[in-house]
Amino acid sequence: MENNYLDKVVDQIVRETEIDYGNDWIRYPYGGLTTTFRGFTIDTYFMVQHLKNIYGLHLSEIEYVISVYKQTIKDKLITYIDDELRNNG
Repeated sequence: MENNYLDKVVDQIVRETEIDYGNDWIRYPYGGLTTTFRGFTIDTYFMVQHLKNIYGLHLSEIEYVISVYKQTIKDKLITYIDDELRNNG
């Protein structure tokens, strides 16, 4: 599968991920998991099942999607924290 499709999958999962910056929590679109920013984690089992069942991805594609998704969410959190420090610093 082309990375273009996989990038669209990542974009969709990122859009479905709820980040409540004011209350410091993240709700993931798979497995019903919610964590704090400090508890940011990827529940690999539930995410793999979600990517297989919803998007029909294979292992190498899943690895790519998880890697890009994880970095994207980290970047969002780092940007928010940097902005908070800059504004309240």
